[in-house]
Amino acid sequence: MDGHWDGAPELEGADAEELFVEVEPSVSIRVIVWNPTSRGGPSDGTVVMVPGWGSMFEGWRPLVSEWVKSRHLVYIETREKASARIDRRISKSDFAIERHSSDIATVLESLGIAHSNVDWYSSSLGSTLLIDAYQRGELGGRSSVLLAPNPDFEFPLWSKAIIYAPLPMVVYKKMVGFVAWVVDRRTKEEGQKIRYRRALLAQDVPRMLLSARWNLSYSLPDDLSSVEVPCAVMTAHSDTLHDFDKVQGVVDSIPNCRLIEVPSNQYAHEPGVLKEIDEFHSSL
Repeated sequence: MDGHWDGAPELEGADAEELFVEVEPSVSIRVIVWNPTSRGGPSDGTVVMVPGWGSMFEGWRPLVSEWVKSRHLVYIETREKASARIDRRISKSDFAIERHSSDIATVLESLGIAHSNVDWYSSSLGSTLLIDAYQRGELGGRSSVLLAPNPDFEFPLWSKAIIYAPLPMVVYKKMVGFVAWVVDRRTKEEGQKIRYRRALLAQDVPRMLLSARWNLSYSLPDDLSSVEVPCAVMTAHSDTLHDFDKVQGVVDSIPNCRLIEVPSNQYAHEPGVLKEIDEFHSSL
């Protein structure tokens, strides 16, 4: 593991702690907890962040650096990331949506956080797994802002062929640079390009490959009428990696869900987005 995936980032105005929570035998995931030094804390409720597929903390640093000054914040890295400690052989089923949501529930239990005190903020895969868990009743919350949820994980045909090809792992590792180049070509937002390229080049390739194979077979249920958490879905027309019409379909499927349009996906990673988040919280 390189420096991207370990250590508690020290941010002004908050005390930081890095934890590795065992979510099942031989599997622990990285959790970072910040408590504001001046005001706020668990009594004010907890912000729980679940970032997207392979997402690295550095991409979220601008937003988190501001948020932790006033809120108790828990940042959870899902098990496909290089930060997870997995001391056994892995398979595709290890990266099922249900395994991710079970991990999140275990973290909350380990930290003694009641679901009813949680304001969720998530992105991409993180948003998808939360919606799935809300629908099944595994997770709950006080509010949930879901950035760019994936109703499915539709990859281009050429990339599906590569993902399922029986190639040696050394070949897959050498192809990461090519995949980063393709994503760069498909992405319009400069900040998003930088985040995705940096993340792709820092991944645990076997985990990401097995996770991609599982994700390709998944789609959110058409019926999301059992979701009781007050939700807002955040998206941007300029985000070419998350289909706007599909995201709108998710909004329409969740009872009383609100759509928050932002200027860009990058904007949702910066302090300015707290205005939209606070407005949503205030309206509940």
